[in-house]
Amino acid sequence: MFEIKIKDFLGRIGVLDTPHGKIETPALLPVINPNRLLLPVDKMKEIGAEALITNAYIIYRTPHLRERAVDVGIHRLLGFDAPVMTDSGSYQLSVYGDIEVENEDIVQFQIEIGSDIIVPKDIPTPPFSPRERTEKELMTTVRNVGEAWEMLAELPNRPLLASPIQGSTYPDLREKCARMLRGMGDIFPIGAVVPLLENYRFKQLAEIILHSKMGTSSCTPLHLFGAGHPMILSFAVAFGCDLFDSAAYALFAKENRYLSPHGTYDLSSMEYLPCACPICSTHTAKELRESDERERLLAEHNLHTAFSEIRLIKESIREGTLIELVQQRCRAHPRLLDALKIALSHTDIIDELSPQRRSSPFYSGPESALMPEVRRHQKRLERLEVGKNCIIFTTHPSSTHPDLSLKDFDSVFILKAPFGPFPPELAETLPVNTVHVSGDLEAKHKALEGVVYLIKNNPTTSFTLVLEREWLDIAKQRLNGLDNVEVWGEENG
Repeated sequence: MFEIKIKDFLGRIGVLDTPHGKIETPALLPVINPNRLLLPVDKMKEIGAEALITNAYIIYRTPHLRERAVDVGIHRLLGFDAPVMTDSGSYQLSVYGDIEVENEDIVQFQIEIGSDIIVPKDIPTPPFSPRERTEKELMTTVRNVGEAWEMLAELPNRPLLASPIQGSTYPDLREKCARMLRGMGDIFPIGAVVPLLENYRFKQLAEIILHSKMGTSSCTPLHLFGAGHPMILSFAVAFGCDLFDSAAYALFAKENRYLSPHGTYDLSSMEYLPCACPICSTHTAKELRESDERERLLAEHNLHTAFSEIRLIKESIREGTLIELVQQRCRAHPRLLDALKIALSHTDIIDELSPQRRSSPFYSGPESALMPEVRRHQKRLERLEVGKNCIIFTTHPSSTHPDLSLKDFDSVFILKAPFGPFPPELAETLPVNTVHVSGDLEAKHKALEGVVYLIKNNPTTSFTLVLEREWLDIAKQRLNGLDNVEVWGEENG
Protein backbone atom coordinates (compact mmCIF):
# COMPACT_ATOMS: atom_id res chain seq x y z
CA MET A 1 0.00 0.00 0.00
CA PHE A 2 3.02 2.31 0.32
CA GLU A 3 5.55 2.71 -2.48
CA ILE A 4 8.74 4.64 -1.76
CA LYS A 5 9.99 6.44 -4.86
CA ILE A 6 12.83 8.76 -3.78
CA LYS A 7 14.79 8.90 -0.51
CA ASP A 8 16.98 11.59 1.00
CA PHE A 9 18.31 11.42 4.53
CA LEU A 10 15.39 9.72 6.39
CA GLY A 11 12.80 11.55 4.31
CA ARG A 12 11.16 10.07 1.26
CA ILE A 13 8.67 10.78 -1.49
CA GLY A 14 6.19 7.94 -1.60
CA VAL A 15 2.73 6.96 -2.77
CA LEU A 16 0.11 5.68 -0.34
CA ASP A 17 -2.74 3.74 -1.94
CA THR A 18 -6.20 4.09 -0.36
CA PRO A 19 -9.71 3.00 -1.42
CA HIS A 20 -10.43 6.53 -2.73
CA GLY A 21 -7.15 7.16 -4.50
CA LYS A 22 -3.48 7.75 -3.97
CA ILE A 23 -1.72 10.20 -1.65
CA GLU A 24 1.78 11.37 -2.50
CA THR A 25 3.89 11.80 0.61
CA PRO A 26 5.07 13.88 2.37
CA ALA A 27 1.47 14.99 2.68
CA LEU A 28 -0.45 17.38 4.90
CA LEU A 29 -4.07 16.54 5.70
CA PRO A 30 -6.05 19.64 6.75
CA VAL A 31 -8.35 19.00 9.69
CA ILE A 32 -12.03 19.57 8.89
CA ASN A 33 -14.47 20.47 11.64
CA PRO A 34 -17.70 18.83 10.46
CA ASN A 35 -19.74 21.46 12.33
CA ARG A 36 -17.90 24.49 10.95
CA LEU A 37 -16.28 24.45 7.54
CA LEU A 38 -14.10 27.56 7.41
CA LEU A 39 -12.80 26.92 3.88
CA PRO A 40 -14.66 25.03 1.13
CA VAL A 41 -13.10 21.63 0.49
CA ASP A 42 -12.79 22.49 -3.21
CA LYS A 43 -10.60 25.43 -2.21
CA MET A 44 -8.47 23.16 -0.06
CA LYS A 45 -8.04 20.75 -2.94
CA GLU A 46 -7.10 23.64 -5.23
CA ILE A 47 -4.44 24.78 -2.75
CA GLY A 48 -2.92 21.30 -2.56
CA ALA A 49 -4.86 18.97 -0.28
CA GLU A 50 -4.84 15.42 -1.63
CA ALA A 51 -6.61 14.10 1.48
CA LEU A 52 -8.50 15.43 4.49
CA ILE A 53 -8.96 14.32 8.09
CA THR A 54 -12.09 14.81 10.17
CA ASN A 55 -13.31 13.71 13.57
CA ALA A 56 -15.48 10.60 13.47
CA TYR A 57 -16.34 10.99 17.15
CA ILE A 58 -17.91 14.43 16.63
CA ILE A 59 -19.95 13.06 13.74
CA TYR A 60 -20.91 10.01 15.80
CA ARG A 61 -22.12 12.21 18.68
CA THR A 62 -24.01 14.72 16.48
CA PRO A 63 -27.34 13.11 15.46
CA HIS A 64 -27.95 14.93 12.15
CA LEU A 65 -24.32 14.46 11.03
CA ARG A 66 -24.31 10.83 12.08
CA GLU A 67 -27.51 10.05 10.22
CA ARG A 68 -26.31 11.70 7.03
CA ALA A 69 -22.82 10.16 7.21
CA VAL A 70 -24.27 6.66 7.52
CA ASP A 71 -26.75 7.41 4.72
CA VAL A 72 -24.43 8.97 2.09
CA GLY A 73 -20.92 8.28 3.41
CA ILE A 74 -18.19 10.54 4.70
CA HIS A 75 -17.06 11.70 1.24
CA ARG A 76 -20.46 13.05 0.23
CA LEU A 77 -20.98 14.51 3.68
CA LEU A 78 -17.82 16.59 3.24
CA GLY A 79 -18.18 17.07 -0.51
CA PHE A 80 -14.70 15.59 -1.08
CA ASP A 81 -14.07 12.80 -3.58
CA ALA A 82 -10.48 12.02 -2.52
CA PRO A 83 -9.11 10.09 0.50
CA VAL A 84 -10.57 10.93 3.92
CA MET A 85 -9.01 9.93 7.23
CA THR A 86 -11.16 9.88 10.37
CA ASP A 87 -9.98 10.24 13.97
CA SER A 88 -11.64 8.36 16.81
CA GLY A 89 -11.78 11.23 19.31
CA SER A 90 -8.36 11.13 20.93
CA TYR A 91 -8.29 14.96 21.07
CA GLN A 92 -11.53 14.99 23.07
CA LEU A 93 -10.10 12.20 25.22
CA SER A 94 -6.98 14.27 25.98
CA VAL A 95 -9.08 17.32 26.87
CA TYR A 96 -11.98 15.75 28.79
CA GLY A 97 -10.36 12.56 30.10
CA ASP A 98 -12.94 10.22 28.56
CA ILE A 99 -15.24 9.85 25.58
CA GLU A 100 -18.62 8.13 25.46
CA VAL A 101 -17.84 5.43 22.93
CA GLU A 102 -16.14 2.06 22.98
CA ASN A 103 -13.33 1.16 20.62
CA GLU A 104 -15.34 -1.45 18.72
CA ASP A 105 -18.23 0.96 18.19
CA ILE A 106 -16.14 3.86 16.84
CA VAL A 107 -14.17 1.56 14.54
CA GLN A 108 -17.38 0.03 13.20
CA PHE A 109 -18.83 3.51 12.66
CA GLN A 110 -15.79 4.55 10.64
CA ILE A 111 -16.21 1.43 8.52
CA GLU A 112 -19.91 2.20 7.94
CA ILE A 113 -19.30 5.77 6.76
CA GLY A 114 -16.60 4.67 4.31
CA SER A 115 -13.47 6.17 5.85
CA ASP A 116 -10.29 5.48 3.87
CA ILE A 117 -7.99 5.60 6.91
CA ILE A 118 -9.41 4.50 10.26
CA VAL A 119 -7.99 5.38 13.68
CA PRO A 120 -8.98 3.17 16.64
CA LYS A 121 -9.56 4.58 20.12
CA ASP A 122 -6.06 5.30 21.40
CA ILE A 123 -5.08 6.79 24.76
CA PRO A 124 -3.04 10.00 24.27
CA THR A 125 -0.90 9.98 27.40
CA PRO A 126 0.30 13.57 28.07
CA PRO A 127 4.01 14.43 28.07
CA PHE A 128 5.95 13.78 31.29
CA SER A 129 3.27 11.49 32.73
CA PRO A 130 4.29 8.86 35.33
CA ARG A 131 5.84 5.82 33.71
CA GLU A 132 3.38 3.39 35.31
CA ARG A 133 0.41 5.29 33.88
CA THR A 134 2.11 5.55 30.50
CA GLU A 135 2.73 1.81 30.25
CA LYS A 136 -0.83 0.99 31.27
CA GLU A 137 -2.37 3.34 28.71
CA LEU A 138 0.08 2.18 26.05
CA MET A 139 -1.14 -1.40 26.48
CA THR A 140 -4.76 -0.24 26.18
CA THR A 141 -3.91 1.45 22.89
CA VAL A 142 -2.18 -1.72 21.61
CA ARG A 143 -5.20 -3.85 22.55
CA ASN A 144 -7.56 -1.46 20.77
CA VAL A 145 -5.37 -1.49 17.65
CA GLY A 146 -5.38 -5.30 17.67
CA GLU A 147 -9.17 -5.35 17.94
CA ALA A 148 -9.52 -2.90 15.05
CA TRP A 149 -7.06 -4.89 12.91
CA GLU A 150 -9.17 -8.03 13.34
CA MET A 151 -12.33 -6.12 12.40
CA LEU A 152 -10.77 -4.86 9.17
CA ALA A 153 -8.90 -7.99 8.14
CA GLU A 154 -11.67 -9.68 6.17
CA LEU A 155 -13.23 -6.59 4.57
CA PRO A 156 -13.14 -6.36 0.77
CA ASN A 157 -11.21 -3.29 -0.45
CA ARG A 158 -10.58 -2.64 3.20
CA PRO A 159 -9.70 0.79 4.57
CA LEU A 160 -6.24 1.43 5.94
CA LEU A 161 -5.66 1.22 9.67
CA ALA A 162 -3.69 3.94 11.44
CA SER A 163 -2.08 2.38 14.53
CA PRO A 164 -1.12 5.16 16.98
CA ILE A 165 2.26 4.99 18.72
CA GLN A 166 1.94 6.17 22.31
CA GLY A 167 4.39 6.31 25.19
CA SER A 168 4.41 9.90 26.47
CA THR A 169 7.97 11.31 26.64
CA TYR A 170 9.67 7.96 27.25
CA PRO A 171 11.65 7.18 24.07
CA ASP A 172 12.04 3.51 25.01
CA LEU A 173 8.27 3.14 25.48
CA ARG A 174 7.62 4.78 22.10
CA GLU A 175 9.95 2.27 20.49
CA LYS A 176 8.38 -0.59 22.47
CA CYS A 177 4.88 0.46 21.39
CA ALA A 178 5.94 0.72 17.75
CA ARG A 179 7.45 -2.77 17.83
CA MET A 180 4.31 -4.22 19.41
CA LEU A 181 2.20 -2.66 16.65
CA ARG A 182 4.25 -4.12 13.81
CA GLY A 183 2.02 -6.19 11.57
CA MET A 184 -1.12 -4.50 12.95
CA GLY A 185 -1.57 -1.46 10.75
CA ASP A 186 -0.79 0.36 7.53
CA ILE A 187 0.10 3.82 8.90
CA PHE A 188 1.69 4.58 12.25
CA PRO A 189 0.74 7.94 13.76
CA ILE A 190 2.87 9.36 16.56
CA GLY A 191 0.34 10.60 19.08
CA ALA A 192 0.12 13.11 21.94
CA VAL A 193 2.85 15.47 20.70
CA VAL A 194 0.77 18.66 20.34
CA PRO A 195 1.65 19.85 23.89
CA LEU A 196 5.33 19.47 22.99
CA LEU A 197 4.86 21.52 19.83
CA GLU A 198 2.92 24.20 21.68
CA ASN A 199 5.68 24.54 24.29
CA TYR A 200 8.61 24.33 21.86
CA ARG A 201 9.80 21.03 23.38
CA PHE A 202 11.55 20.09 20.16
CA LYS A 203 14.26 17.97 21.80
CA GLN A 204 11.66 15.61 23.23
CA LEU A 205 9.87 15.61 19.88
CA ALA A 206 13.08 14.61 18.09
CA GLU A 207 13.63 11.68 20.47
CA ILE A 208 10.03 10.54 20.10
CA ILE A 209 10.13 10.63 16.29
CA LEU A 210 13.42 8.75 16.02
CA HIS A 211 12.56 6.06 18.56
CA SER A 212 9.17 5.56 16.93
CA LYS A 213 10.98 5.23 13.61
CA MET A 214 13.35 2.65 15.12
CA GLY A 215 10.41 0.56 16.24
CA THR A 216 8.53 0.48 12.94
CA SER A 217 9.38 -1.14 9.65
CA SER A 218 11.33 1.18 7.35
CA CYS A 219 8.80 0.59 4.57
CA THR A 220 5.75 1.82 6.49
CA PRO A 221 4.64 5.47 6.67
CA LEU A 222 4.83 7.51 9.89
CA HIS A 223 2.18 10.11 10.64
CA LEU A 224 2.86 12.97 13.08
CA PHE A 225 -0.46 13.85 14.69
CA GLY A 226 -1.20 17.56 15.06
CA ALA A 227 1.91 18.93 13.34
CA GLY A 228 1.13 21.47 10.63
CA HIS A 229 3.28 24.53 11.27
CA PRO A 230 5.55 25.08 8.25
CA MET A 231 8.53 25.70 10.56
CA ILE A 232 8.53 22.08 11.81
CA LEU A 233 7.60 20.17 8.64
CA SER A 234 11.03 19.79 7.01
CA PHE A 235 12.58 18.68 10.32
CA ALA A 236 9.91 16.02 10.83
CA VAL A 237 10.19 14.76 7.24
CA ALA A 238 13.99 14.59 7.42
CA PHE A 239 13.78 12.27 10.42
CA GLY A 240 11.17 9.92 9.04
CA CYS A 241 7.64 11.37 9.08
CA ASP A 242 5.53 11.01 5.94
CA LEU A 243 2.07 12.33 6.87
CA PHE A 244 0.83 15.27 8.91
CA ASP A 245 -2.52 16.64 9.94
CA SER A 246 -3.29 19.98 11.47
CA ALA A 247 -5.99 22.49 12.20
CA ALA A 248 -3.32 25.17 12.70
CA TYR A 249 -4.33 26.98 9.51
CA ALA A 250 -7.77 27.64 11.00
CA LEU A 251 -6.91 27.91 14.71
CA PHE A 252 -4.15 30.42 14.04
CA ALA A 253 -6.41 32.43 11.74
CA LYS A 254 -8.99 32.67 14.50
CA GLU A 255 -6.28 34.13 16.76
CA ASN A 256 -5.13 36.60 14.08
CA ARG A 257 -1.86 34.73 13.56
CA TYR A 258 -0.08 34.70 10.21
CA LEU A 259 1.99 31.60 9.42
CA SER A 260 5.37 31.58 7.68
CA PRO A 261 8.14 28.96 7.34
CA HIS A 262 10.24 31.06 9.74
CA GLY A 263 7.67 31.47 12.51
CA THR A 264 4.37 33.16 13.30
CA TYR A 265 3.43 36.85 13.01
CA ASP A 266 0.67 38.77 14.73
CA LEU A 267 -1.41 40.24 11.90
CA SER A 268 -2.49 43.18 14.08
CA SER A 269 1.09 44.52 14.13
CA MET A 270 2.08 43.76 10.53
CA GLU A 271 2.57 46.43 7.87
CA TYR A 272 3.69 44.17 5.01
CA LEU A 273 2.68 40.65 3.96
CA PRO A 274 5.90 38.72 3.11
CA CYS A 275 4.19 36.16 0.89
CA ALA A 276 3.12 35.89 -2.74
CA CYS A 277 0.07 33.64 -2.30
CA PRO A 278 -3.22 34.82 -3.89
CA ILE A 279 -4.36 36.34 -0.59
CA CYS A 280 -1.19 38.28 0.17
CA SER A 281 -0.66 39.43 -3.41
CA THR A 282 -4.14 40.98 -3.56
CA HIS A 283 -4.36 42.48 -0.05
CA THR A 284 -2.30 44.76 2.11
CA ALA A 285 -1.86 43.95 5.76
CA LYS A 286 -4.32 46.71 6.65
CA GLU A 287 -6.91 45.45 4.14
CA LEU A 288 -6.58 41.92 5.48
CA ARG A 289 -6.99 43.08 9.08
CA GLU A 290 -10.09 45.12 8.28
CA SER A 291 -11.77 42.63 5.96
CA ASP A 292 -15.11 41.16 7.06
CA GLU A 293 -13.69 37.82 5.87
CA ARG A 294 -10.39 38.22 7.68
CA GLU A 295 -10.51 34.81 9.38
CA ARG A 296 -11.28 32.92 6.17
CA LEU A 297 -8.69 34.85 4.15
CA LEU A 298 -6.02 34.38 6.80
CA ALA A 299 -6.82 30.66 7.00
CA GLU A 300 -6.41 30.43 3.24
CA HIS A 301 -3.02 32.15 3.43
CA ASN A 302 -1.94 29.82 6.24
CA LEU A 303 -2.90 26.79 4.18
CA HIS A 304 -1.08 28.14 1.12
CA THR A 305 2.04 28.57 3.26
CA ALA A 306 1.89 25.03 4.62
CA PHE A 307 1.42 23.43 1.20
CA SER A 308 4.12 25.61 -0.33
CA GLU A 309 6.50 24.24 2.29
CA ILE A 310 5.43 20.66 1.52
CA ARG A 311 6.22 21.23 -2.16
CA LEU A 312 9.62 22.72 -1.29
CA ILE A 313 10.37 19.70 0.91
CA LYS A 314 9.53 17.34 -1.95
CA GLU A 315 11.78 19.22 -4.35
CA SER A 316 14.57 19.16 -1.76
CA ILE A 317 14.19 15.38 -1.43
CA ARG A 318 14.31 15.05 -5.20
CA GLU A 319 17.48 17.16 -5.39
CA GLY A 320 19.11 15.47 -2.40
CA THR A 321 19.26 18.68 -0.34
CA LEU A 322 16.65 18.00 2.35
CA ILE A 323 19.00 18.29 5.31
CA GLU A 324 20.26 21.64 4.02
CA LEU A 325 16.67 22.90 4.03
CA VAL A 326 16.29 21.61 7.58
CA GLN A 327 19.42 23.46 8.68
CA GLN A 328 17.98 26.68 7.29
CA ARG A 329 14.57 26.18 8.88
CA CYS A 330 16.00 25.20 12.26
CA ARG A 331 17.56 28.61 12.57
CA ALA A 332 14.06 30.01 12.99
CA HIS A 333 14.12 28.94 16.65
CA PRO A 334 17.10 28.09 18.92
CA ARG A 335 15.30 25.12 20.46
CA LEU A 336 14.70 23.67 17.02
CA LEU A 337 18.43 23.94 16.28
CA ASP A 338 19.20 22.14 19.55
CA ALA A 339 16.74 19.42 18.53
CA LEU A 340 18.53 19.01 15.20
CA LYS A 341 21.81 18.33 17.02
CA ILE A 342 20.06 15.79 19.26
CA ALA A 343 18.51 14.06 16.26
CA LEU A 344 21.79 13.94 14.33
CA SER A 345 23.47 12.24 17.28
CA HIS A 346 21.38 9.10 16.62
CA THR A 347 24.01 7.68 14.32
CA ASP A 348 22.68 4.12 14.45
CA ILE A 349 19.35 4.72 12.75
CA ILE A 350 20.62 7.49 10.46
CA ASP A 351 23.51 5.42 9.12
CA GLU A 352 21.20 2.45 8.60
CA LEU A 353 18.42 4.26 6.76
CA SER A 354 20.03 7.32 5.17
CA PRO A 355 21.01 6.76 1.51
CA GLN A 356 24.24 7.96 -0.05
CA ARG A 357 24.04 11.59 -1.13
CA ARG A 358 23.25 12.33 -4.77
CA SER A 359 24.63 15.85 -4.58
CA SER A 360 27.34 17.69 -2.71
CA PRO A 361 26.26 18.55 0.85
CA PHE A 362 26.41 22.23 1.72
CA TYR A 363 28.14 22.89 5.02
CA SER A 364 25.95 25.45 6.73
CA GLY A 365 26.63 25.20 10.44
CA PRO A 366 28.30 23.32 13.30
CA GLU A 367 25.61 20.63 13.28
CA SER A 368 26.92 19.57 9.85
CA ALA A 369 29.84 17.92 11.65
CA LEU A 370 27.30 15.29 12.79
CA MET A 371 26.14 14.43 9.28
CA PRO A 372 26.30 10.78 8.17
CA GLU A 373 28.59 11.71 5.26
CA VAL A 374 31.24 12.76 7.79
CA ARG A 375 30.95 9.54 9.81
CA ARG A 376 31.01 7.38 6.71
CA HIS A 377 34.06 9.15 5.34
CA GLN A 378 35.99 8.71 8.58
CA LYS A 379 34.99 5.06 8.82
CA ARG A 380 36.49 4.47 5.37
CA LEU A 381 39.89 5.73 6.59
CA GLU A 382 40.59 2.29 8.03
CA ARG A 383 40.75 0.90 4.49
CA LEU A 384 43.63 3.15 3.47
CA GLU A 385 47.25 2.01 3.33
CA VAL A 386 49.47 4.77 4.64
CA GLY A 387 52.96 3.21 4.64
CA LYS A 388 55.74 4.07 7.08
CA ASN A 389 55.59 7.86 6.70
CA CYS A 390 52.44 9.92 6.19
CA ILE A 391 51.94 13.67 5.85
CA ILE A 392 48.62 15.45 6.45
CA PHE A 393 48.29 19.16 5.74
CA THR A 394 45.82 22.01 5.66
CA THR A 395 48.27 24.25 3.83
CA HIS A 396 50.72 22.91 1.25
CA PRO A 397 54.11 22.35 2.97
CA SER A 398 56.09 23.98 0.14
CA SER A 399 54.40 27.33 0.84
CA THR A 400 55.54 27.49 4.48
CA HIS A 401 58.22 24.83 4.96
CA PRO A 402 60.39 24.40 1.83
CA ASP A 403 62.46 21.76 3.62
CA LEU A 404 59.44 19.45 3.72
CA SER A 405 58.98 17.54 0.46
CA LEU A 406 55.97 15.38 -0.29
CA LYS A 407 58.32 12.97 -2.08
CA ASP A 408 59.71 11.93 1.30
CA PHE A 409 56.38 10.45 2.40
CA ASP A 410 54.71 7.17 1.48
CA SER A 411 51.23 8.74 1.64
CA VAL A 412 49.82 12.26 1.42
CA PHE A 413 46.52 13.53 2.80
CA ILE A 414 44.70 16.84 2.84
CA LEU A 415 42.86 17.82 6.04
CA LYS A 416 39.49 19.49 5.64
CA ALA A 417 36.78 20.32 8.14
CA PRO A 418 34.58 18.58 9.08
CA PHE A 419 35.53 15.44 7.14
CA GLY A 420 39.12 14.90 8.21
CA PRO A 421 42.00 13.59 6.08
CA PHE A 422 41.57 12.42 2.49
CA PRO A 423 43.86 11.65 -0.49
CA PRO A 424 44.32 14.63 -2.89
CA GLU A 425 42.91 12.49 -5.71
CA LEU A 426 39.48 12.69 -4.03
CA ALA A 427 39.45 16.49 -3.70
CA GLU A 428 36.78 16.95 -6.38
CA THR A 429 34.58 14.04 -5.33
CA LEU A 430 31.71 13.62 -2.88
CA PRO A 431 31.52 14.31 -0.04
CA VAL A 432 34.75 16.24 0.54
CA ASN A 433 34.11 18.74 -2.26
CA THR A 434 31.48 20.43 -0.10
CA VAL A 435 31.50 24.13 0.64
CA HIS A 436 32.49 24.60 4.28
CA VAL A 437 32.92 27.25 6.95
CA SER A 438 36.63 27.40 7.70
CA GLY A 439 36.36 29.07 11.11
CA ASP A 440 34.00 26.61 12.79
CA LEU A 441 35.67 25.02 15.84
CA GLU A 442 33.22 22.12 16.05
CA ALA A 443 33.98 21.18 12.44
CA LYS A 444 37.74 21.29 13.12
CA HIS A 445 37.34 19.08 16.18
CA LYS A 446 35.43 16.58 14.05
CA ALA A 447 38.11 16.67 11.35
CA LEU A 448 40.89 16.03 13.88
CA GLU A 449 38.80 13.19 15.28
CA GLY A 450 39.30 11.60 11.85
CA VAL A 451 43.05 12.23 12.09
CA VAL A 452 43.18 10.50 15.47
CA TYR A 453 41.19 7.60 14.03
CA LEU A 454 43.70 7.24 11.17
CA ILE A 455 46.70 7.45 13.53
CA LYS A 456 45.34 4.87 15.98
CA ASN A 457 44.61 2.47 13.12
CA ASN A 458 48.25 2.77 11.99
CA PRO A 459 50.36 2.68 15.18
CA THR A 460 53.64 1.85 13.34
CA THR A 461 53.36 4.82 10.94
CA SER A 462 55.06 8.16 11.57
CA PHE A 463 52.67 11.05 10.90
CA THR A 464 53.57 14.65 10.12
CA LEU A 465 50.87 17.32 10.31
CA VAL A 466 51.34 20.72 8.68
CA LEU A 467 48.58 22.98 9.96
CA GLU A 468 47.43 26.54 9.62
CA ARG A 469 47.71 28.63 12.77
CA GLU A 470 43.98 28.38 13.58
CA TRP A 471 44.25 24.60 13.82
CA LEU A 472 47.20 24.38 16.23
CA ASP A 473 45.50 24.75 19.64
CA ILE A 474 42.76 22.30 18.71
CA ALA A 475 45.35 19.84 17.38
CA LYS A 476 47.26 19.95 20.69
CA GLN A 477 44.06 18.95 22.50
CA ARG A 478 43.10 16.19 20.11
CA LEU A 479 46.56 14.68 19.55
CA ASN A 480 47.69 14.76 23.16
CA GLY A 481 49.19 11.40 24.17
CA LEU A 482 49.95 10.19 20.64
CA ASP A 483 53.72 9.71 20.21
CA ASN A 484 53.86 8.81 16.53
CA VAL A 485 52.85 12.25 15.27
CA GLU A 486 54.74 15.50 14.72
CA VAL A 487 52.89 18.81 14.25
CA TRP A 488 54.27 21.69 12.16
CA GLY A 489 52.70 25.14 12.18
CA GLU A 490 52.65 27.78 9.44
CA GLU A 491 55.28 29.96 11.05
CA ASN A 492 57.43 27.55 13.03
CA GLY A 493 58.84 24.11 12.75
